[in-house]
Amino acid sequence: MPEESTHKQRTRARILDVAASAMREHGHQGIGVANLMKRAGLTHGGFYAHFKDRDDLVAAAVERMFEDSKAMLARHFRSGDPRGSLIRLIDYYLSDDHRRKIATGCPAAALGSEAARLPAAGREQFEVGLAHFRSVIRGALVELGSDHPDAAASSIVAEMVGALALSRAIADETESRAVLQRSREQLKQRLGLLEQSDGN
Repeated sequence: MPEESTHKQRTRARILDVAASAMREHGHQGIGVANLMKRAGLTHGGFYAHFKDRDDLVAAAVERMFEDSKAMLARHFRSGDPRGSLIRLIDYYLSDDHRRKIATGCPAAALGSEAARLPAAGREQFEVGLAHFRSVIRGALVELGSDHPDAAASSIVAEMVGALALSRAIADETESRAVLQRSREQLKQRLGLLEQSDGN
C-alpha cells in the first residue's frame, strides 16, 4: 500500500508539473485534460484518480506554481541581509533570463492578467501565493526601517510583476530589455539600493 501511495503521489506531481508549465505559457484556458495527460505520458482516464475535475486541477496547479515562487524567494532571502536580498531579487526578477523562462517563471506575471477569471479555488491559491510574495518583501523592508512597509511592498510587487509581463509582451528585444533595465534602476533608486547594486 505505501508503494502504491508513493506512486500515486509521483504521478500527481508529474501531472501538476506539466499543468503548471502549460498554464504559465498558455493560461488556464489553454490546458485541456486530454492533451495535458498525453503530455504527462498518461491516459485520459487516469485524470480522475487525482483530481475531482478541471477546476480542481487548475487550483492545484496554481498552488504548485507558487511553490516554485516560494523556493525562488527563499534562495534570494536566505542570507539574513535584507538589503542584499532585495537587490538580488530585483536583479533576478527583472532579468532577461527570467523574461525568457515563461514556462518556469513567476506565476504572478504569467497569470496576473487572467487571475480574475480563474475558477474560485484557483483564484484563492493565486491570492495566497501573491500575499506570500508581498510578505517576504515587506519583512525585508521592515528590517530596513521602512516607514510604510505594507504600501511599499505592494508597490514593489506590482511594479516588478507589471514590468516583467510588459517586457514579455513587447516583440522588440532591445525595447523589451530596456523595460526591465529601467524598472530595475528605478526600483533600486527608490529603495536606496543603487549604490550597492552589482550593476546588472
